[in-house]
Amino acid sequence: MTTGRAGRRLQQGLGTLGSLIVIALAAVAAYYIYLGVSGEDAAPSCKGELEKCMQRCRKTTTDTTAAQACQAGCRREAHLCEGFKR
Repeated sequence: MTTGRAGRRLQQGLGTLGSLIVIALAAVAAYYIYLGVSGEDAAPSCKGELEKCMQRCRKTTTDTTAAQACQAGCRREAHLCEGFKR
């Protein structure tokens, strides 16, 4: 049977610092699981980028000609993106 301070310390378990380390490790693991499930770390698709660009054009331009030029630029970028993916 273990006696003295060393024996009591072993029976106390992790303690505060050990618990904090376990919680931190669990938080890091949960974060990486979330990234894997949500796919947020994945590169954006060409279609997704085109949609974002078109939305930006609609929000920032009030003139019809400027909006059409902006959307044409979006389509050019999407075409180039598709070309690089092949």
